[in-house]
Amino acid sequence: MNKVVLITGASQGIGAALAVKFAENGYDAAINCYSELTFENGGKQTAEQCRKHGVKAECFIADVSKFELCEAMVKAVVERFGAIDVLINNAGITRDGLLVKMQEQSFDDVIAANLKSVFNMTRHAGAVMMRKKSGKIINISSVAGVYGNAGQINYSASKAGVIGITKTTAKELGKRGITCNAIAPGIIESPMTDVLSDEIKEKMLSAVSLGRFGTADDVAHAALFLASSDYVTGQTIIVDGGLAM
Repeated sequence: MNKVVLITGASQGIGAALAVKFAENGYDAAINCYSELTFENGGKQTAEQCRKHGVKAECFIADVSKFELCEAMVKAVVERFGAIDVLINNAGITRDGLLVKMQEQSFDDVIAANLKSVFNMTRHAGAVMMRKKSGKIINISSVAGVYGNAGQINYSASKAGVIGITKTTAKELGKRGITCNAIAPGIIESPMTDVLSDEIKEKMLSAVSLGRFGTADDVAHAALFLASSDYVTGQTIIVDGGLAM
């Protein structure tokens, strides 16, 4: 029987790459999409790519910032697949702006999507893992949560909070055979970086010792390692090509 990975925010980008990478390695994939729109514009295609590797894959629509919707989704995933072996909390948004100009709603929205979602999913999926005394929880943070980033006080706060949740979860659930770790990506190729001018890209790359932007696959490889390790917990793996040294 295949192991099961549940990934939030997996309709595109890093989340989609995570789903496909785990499918390549024999995991059945539960793919969370925020809405019917993200399901149609990415989630459905991600599931199809996963199935090409001979595994089961299904999309589950839920706004993971909502506690009760996470509870219902976790229940549905267990009913469909029979277990949750790996939870990857990947869902996140940005609402960038300088501190003195940021609107309260922009701060609250990012905290809800990026931080409260991690609590919601860990609370419900963690209970499932505790009953079987095994499981891997992987939280996607950011170098912004490690070092801060001007213009992203909401995002930086949320991602720093993810690291705090990671360490506490590792301490609380370790005796039940559950590990919890975080990954902090640096500059990752995405639609956001695609639209940048060559000048801005060159300036950003000058700070990266490896001389290239990261890819979603770079993050996925780190996640696969954490999912396979039984004695690494409470850690934050920085995947940034040397940006934050």
